[in-house]
Amino acid sequence: MDSLSSKFDKLSIENSRRFLNKIDTTTLNSYNNALWYFYSGLNHRENDLHDLGFKELLKAEKKFSVLDSLKDTARTNYEIFVLLSHQKGIEINAKSFLDKYLKYAESQNDPLILAKANFTVAANFMHANDFQKSKLYYDKSIQQLKILNDILKIAAVEMNIGTLYYSVKDDADSALHFYRKTLPIFKRKKDDYYISTNYNNQARAYELKGEYARAVELYKKANTISLNKFDKKTRLIYYENLARAYDKIKDYKNAALYLNKFIELKDSINDAAQNIAINEVNKKFKTRELTEERDRLEELNFINEAEKKQKDSLLIISLILLTLVIISAYLIQKNTRKKQKIAEQAKDLETQKVVNLLKEQELASIDAMIEGQEKERKRIAEDLHDDLGALMATINLHLENVGSDNNPDALDKTKMLLGEAYKKIRNISHVKNAGVIANEGLLVAVKNMASKISAANTLDMEVIAHGLENRLENSLELSLFRTIQELIANIIKHAEATKATIQLTQFEENLNIIVEDNGKGFDIATIKSNGIGLNNIKKRIDHLNGTLNIDSTQGRGTTILMDIPLKVKKSVAKQ
Repeated sequence: MDSLSSKFDKLSIENSRRFLNKIDTTTLNSYNNALWYFYSGLNHRENDLHDLGFKELLKAEKKFSVLDSLKDTARTNYEIFVLLSHQKGIEINAKSFLDKYLKYAESQNDPLILAKANFTVAANFMHANDFQKSKLYYDKSIQQLKILNDILKIAAVEMNIGTLYYSVKDDADSALHFYRKTLPIFKRKKDDYYISTNYNNQARAYELKGEYARAVELYKKANTISLNKFDKKTRLIYYENLARAYDKIKDYKNAALYLNKFIELKDSINDAAQNIAINEVNKKFKTRELTEERDRLEELNFINEAEKKQKDSLLIISLILLTLVIISAYLIQKNTRKKQKIAEQAKDLETQKVVNLLKEQELASIDAMIEGQEKERKRIAEDLHDDLGALMATINLHLENVGSDNNPDALDKTKMLLGEAYKKIRNISHVKNAGVIANEGLLVAVKNMASKISAANTLDMEVIAHGLENRLENSLELSLFRTIQELIANIIKHAEATKATIQLTQFEENLNIIVEDNGKGFDIATIKSNGIGLNNIKKRIDHLNGTLNIDSTQGRGTTILMDIPLKVKKSVAKQ
């Protein structure tokens, strides 16, 4: 089984089935037995035998669930969702399997799991024609994949962004930009499935532009590539597309040829029969689950009856004790209310303490920056007095001798000394000012703030950084630090969160900041109209020519994503 797990993605459909058939499942332990059904289901799915694949994957999901293997159960639910999404006209609610996977993904901090979850949510929003939300979740998926440096998967997500532009906005040019950008990566990685899909997607974009001959050329390219998985159902799409494209250029002979191929292949796959088989399998599993639930309820009823008889015998004693319990409950309730009041006051004091800490830190930053500016002014004044003062006195002496026979070179010397003075003034003007953020850097300042807040044991804060090897402009760092401060202050005041994360990721030409919390969330529409704090933050980000996206669901926390274009200093910061 270990060998199968490591080789499965590289094996052909035939070889993986041969490998599976060699394994004696009666000798496997419970976990490996569930794993065998998982890979068997994937093999049937990739061979377009979706009814058999669904049956095997359902068995795997049941076995993993009994073993309480949450990760494998979630992974199996995801693969079942993928299978059902490839099956048209199915009666089963595929989203129920996706919801189980998303629930698990939200509880994990695994970049790959989060990337897959965000990708799937983005695809659902794309099918619902919601461009903004779909693009937001595709971007989130890319951010997670960049942590893993998975170039192939990043390219696959970017190709889907191209399809988003094509299918939702009818923007063929933007779609082609993403398709052309990702094709060389697929070729370099020798991934035939993605290469073939890319050619097909490009052809759809050219059809949208009315360039049907070019579309036919690309559809034929896509169709010539042999696929290791989903070959029949993918080929079915290509035949249908070729028939339509040939019809558009009035090549009715070839249109009829590919239409016949489409019909023959569709009949051989027999989606309708597979749907019936899948529905039957699902009904059997549901019936078995209902039977097990009924047996469980009967057992519970038997236990409840026994407990009822025992309770009846204790009823008289309970009535005697009831009066004492009521009196005790009243006293306890009174005491509890008092304790709750004290606890609420302590919580308010703790919150105020953290807010004051943020204010003190900002004031300390400003004081240190002012002190740095004063030191810089003093240094410049000393340079002007000690260096330029003496030089200007010398220039004055030479000017007095201009035209004198005793010093015929006075004018030339004066010009030379003026040039030297000009250079010194330029050097002084080019010395860059530094404040507290410039001395420490944005990352150190954010980490210090997070450390102080976490020390209060009310909000656990984590700072995750990628890049940030070079320094930013001091004014930009100060503005970003204050923006992050204000967002954290909002979390402390309003979110009732226990955990918050600040992610700072620097790319070549922009800085990405994600601030997340597990708090109670809020209604975005209400906050947009009434939230002065967030409106101020948006204005600050707009001033920096950046973008701000807010994703919040009541009861499920808040994610704020900021992208800021930046100019990196040449000097490397010591952080």
